[in-house]
Amino acid sequence: MSQLQTSENHHIDDHHEEGGHAHATVRGYVTGFILSVILTAIPFWLIMGKVIANPGTAAAVILAFAAVQILVHMVYFLHMNTKSEGGWNMLALIFTLVLVVITLAGSMWVMHHMNTNMMPTMSAHDMRNMP
Repeated sequence: MSQLQTSENHHIDDHHEEGGHAHATVRGYVTGFILSVILTAIPFWLIMGKVIANPGTAAAVILAFAAVQILVHMVYFLHMNTKSEGGWNMLALIFTLVLVVITLAGSMWVMHHMNTNMMPTMSAHDMRNMP
């Protein structure tokens, strides 16, 4: 094989990871950065401009923007997709998300039931008559 062919093959191999996927490009990083700025600026404007009056709705919208921003960071900066590392990265992410959801839901359930079942129900009159 000639030196030129070896050089060309080495050059082509430099642009691919072990799995055959292209490396990140400056364009990909810039796209991710711009999306991240937009996904930060819109919720900031929604809250600071008091665009959404209902706090529950505002919280749901902010959480939705946060979830989309997490996906943008994973795709554009961490380069995670279903094909990277033979799918093990995505499997590890799903497992982590399941554990986080179980932990948070369980904690909220325990705190709610502790508050409901353990806190005394006292009226304002009872509070005034306490020793």
